[in-house]
Amino acid sequence: MTQDGTDKPETPGEEKKPLVEYPSVYEYKVMGKATVEETAGFEEHVRSLFRRKMGMEVSPDSIHVQHSRKGKFVSLSVSVFLLSEEQRRGIYEELHQDPRIVYYL
Repeated sequence: MTQDGTDKPETPGEEKKPLVEYPSVYEYKVMGKATVEETAGFEEHVRSLFRRKMGMEVSPDSIHVQHSRKGKFVSLSVSVFLLSEEQRRGIYEELHQDPRIVYYL
């Protein structure tokens, strides 16, 4: 079955439809180590990372904070408005290089 739901085979060289269409709201999941004094600092650190990469402020309403059951980690869901695939990949690259970020999706 092809991407459009039909059974016809895709022809070689046929352009595939992108998974994300832009502009779009996209949600990143970012996880870091949680300590009492670092949780607020980690949230601000992630906000500043997104601010640098996007060139604009990320609203606190766009960030949802959740702590792990044992309290060792904090997870942030960050929803942002993206204009292009390059912008999405650039943010992932920045998340990948940051030593304070343990895991991201």
